Amino acid sequence: QVQLVESGGGLVQTGGSLKLSCTASGDILSNDLMGWSRQAPGKQRERVASITSGGTTDVAGSVEERFTISRDNRKNAVYLQMDSLKPEDTAVYYCFSRRRSTATYFWGQGTQVTVSS
Repeated sequence: QVQLVESGGGLVQTGGSLKLSCTASGDILSNDLMGWSRQAPGKQRERVASITSGGTTDVAGSVEERFTISRDNRKNAVYLQMDSLKPEDTAVYYCFSRRRSTATYFWGQGTQVTVSS
């Protein structure tokens, strides 16, 4: 099992910035994919960004010019820098890791991001 703990969510005004952090513990492997998804009220969960252990990133088109994902393999941590936030970015943001060999996902408990207009 992998345990993921997110932090950094909160309330911010339109145009503001937040940085989310997620630290993994337990049975984490260095080549696990890590990333972020989000779920807004009444909507399905959607992938925001992911990053391999080698640093290759995949960021959703809707946020790619505003969000940056990064990773610190030594700390088993992944980060999401969110700039120029919009009200439509309001959601619960979930950190995930995916086991490369089995495609098993592990999820954090989520952190709320609210962008006021």
